[in-house]
Amino acid sequence: MGKPTGFKEFERKTPAERPIVERIKDYNEVYRPFPEDKLQEQAARCMNCGVPFCHIGCPLGNIIPEFNDLTYKGHWKKAWETLSATNNFPEFTGRICPAPCEESCVLGINEPPVAIELIEKEIVEHAFSEGWVVPVVPEIRTGKTVVVVGSGPSGLAAAQQLNRAGHTVTVFERADCIGGLMRYGIPDFKLEKWVLDRRIKLLEAEGITFKTSTAIGTNVSDDELKAFDAIVLAIGSTVGRDMPVLGRDLKGIHFAMEFLPLQNKVCAGDFAEPQISAKGKNVIVIGGGDTGSDCVGTSIRHGARSVVNFELFPEPPTDRPAHQPWPYWPMKLRTSSSHREAGEDPRRYCMLTKEFNGQNGLVTGVKTVNVEFTRERQTGKSNMEEIPGSQKDWQADLVLLALGFVGPERDNVVKALGVELDKAGNIKTGKNYQTSVDNVFAAGDCRRGQSLIVWAISEGRETARCVDEYLMGSSELPTKGPDDLPRR
Repeated sequence: MGKPTGFKEFERKTPAERPIVERIKDYNEVYRPFPEDKLQEQAARCMNCGVPFCHIGCPLGNIIPEFNDLTYKGHWKKAWETLSATNNFPEFTGRICPAPCEESCVLGINEPPVAIELIEKEIVEHAFSEGWVVPVVPEIRTGKTVVVVGSGPSGLAAAQQLNRAGHTVTVFERADCIGGLMRYGIPDFKLEKWVLDRRIKLLEAEGITFKTSTAIGTNVSDDELKAFDAIVLAIGSTVGRDMPVLGRDLKGIHFAMEFLPLQNKVCAGDFAEPQISAKGKNVIVIGGGDTGSDCVGTSIRHGARSVVNFELFPEPPTDRPAHQPWPYWPMKLRTSSSHREAGEDPRRYCMLTKEFNGQNGLVTGVKTVNVEFTRERQTGKSNMEEIPGSQKDWQADLVLLALGFVGPERDNVVKALGVELDKAGNIKTGKNYQTSVDNVFAAGDCRRGQSLIVWAISEGRETARCVDEYLMGSSELPTKGPDDLPRR
């Protein structure tokens, strides 16, 4: 590496957050710009380790040590070429990926890991500013047509790869704008939508056709869909996990994905005010993952009177648990910018919701009980028990359910095409991403279940290669990994 002692000389640094009192008044990104010289110091922390385990942590197989080294040396264009060889959309992953690569960093065994996600984001933004990110238009068209249903990260990655292979690609999106959950699920304070629009313009310039407000079975017939030579389903995992307890039918209880998209539409100028507002309300968010955190940050920006976040499981440790050693992804405490905006940490652990209270059909409160988990020594099975005397009533005017997702919607293109589902309710495929219907493939959350953006992009790329092989008998599209660097 260019700076063999860099990891000894420089501490991990990441961008500073804008002051809380400032940022909760808008929906702009939370973090301040990061100086170029400081970024190169961060890249210099990458060790000349014999086996770069960051490759294992990254589902895309990003060539991380190489682009770190190139960044440190100031070879920005080469760094961009190395990064873009494996990642179609680093401007997305550099903002909203939880960075499993960093948890696999060798330096992270006993020091804070290399700031890989930050370096990735700065490389692509540097490339955009220099005009190096340009449309890649295929020289020859194959005459084959492919439709991608869904325009989230897996669908966009599949579409771009298939287009570069020379196929004519059309993307169907039932919403009125392209982007999937990046458009209507991720708050603008994590991903401003000009970042998404900038990439979509490039994809259109490459020759991909986007059709919005296009739903299978509504304004697209089965025959129109089946006229394509191949179909890629990238419809996501959008069925929210419900909480069927007493009082669930009260007004004021909503899925997170009923609440968050409305604010994104306000930011886009579609509405003047959110149709579900937390302003002046006591808000309870049930579910302690990223979606729950997004609900917390959005509620604070609405002007909620109070925000409390329930999590069923115990508070994770601040360090790696003993049973999840490096380089595995650890279940440890992660505090988001939204949690910090609440002042006092809004999270309450080991909370089981027993009942929703209401008056005149409106929710007024939540009844909970504390639980504890025990593990059977012989079987390892975890048991949950309620703690006697721990019942509590919480005041609530708005309850947001952020309990994760249980699979793709079934009564749409899944039903129209008759593809088989697995035991978990996801679209069943073989190793080549092919479904039970010959020319139909599936990628992303609808196939693997709720997951990360980096997995979605990886699956889109892999599915595209399998579709290309199906259509042409072989494929020159890259497989995952550093060996594919020369082939773009």
